[in-house]
Amino acid sequence: MIIFINDRPIKIVGEKKAKQIQADVEYDRLIDAQLEVIKPESLSGHVLLLNVTNPTIERLFRILEENPLSHLQSIVLFSKNPEETKAFIKGLYQVIKAGGGVVRNVKGELLLMYRYKKWDLPKGKLERNEKPKDGAVREVEEECNVRVALGKKICTTYHTYTQKSERILKQTKWYEMDLLDDSKMKPQIEENIEKLSWMERKEIRVAMLNSYTSIRYVLETYYEAED
Repeated sequence: MIIFINDRPIKIVGEKKAKQIQADVEYDRLIDAQLEVIKPESLSGHVLLLNVTNPTIERLFRILEENPLSHLQSIVLFSKNPEETKAFIKGLYQVIKAGGGVVRNVKGELLLMYRYKKWDLPKGKLERNEKPKDGAVREVEEECNVRVALGKKICTTYHTYTQKSERILKQTKWYEMDLLDDSKMKPQIEENIEKLSWMERKEIRVAMLNSYTSIRYVLETYYEAED
């Protein structure tokens, strides 16, 4: 499970994955939650957080939501019971489900949209009783006025925000999609989409300098599967 809070990634892992990550990644900070109280100033660079409890998680998430930690790059949170931890985290928020797509054309270019002054991918909330894959296709076709064919799932992301004082956790399932027809392609203005663009990989790397960490994660996961 990977959650983005204030554009910072928090990855929840179990014991096996934690050992692998410790061997593969160099961390700037290792915090044992049994020995140290988490404070905003202790969160910088890449952080590995050990021995967390539910109160520790709640405190950490409040800190991340309330403080723009510009020096923090990522957190890996080790849990002895990842499934229980995930359930606890979801219980802190109202969960909203969404679907989105990475659309490719015959040239291998991907479809990106420019919205709120950042490059993004088409996505949106699911309708009542709608399956994620169906909602993902519907949202892509509505936001971009294209026709697509559903491919395999890429990943699931979570990100938090506040709406009318309510804490929201948006779960988005991402899918590969192949373009069928873009002859009438146009941005959905009522969704504040300013423009759409087909981009090759080099162009995407530049665009991602002005995007969200979660979108970069989705595209990195997509390309890892393709390479």
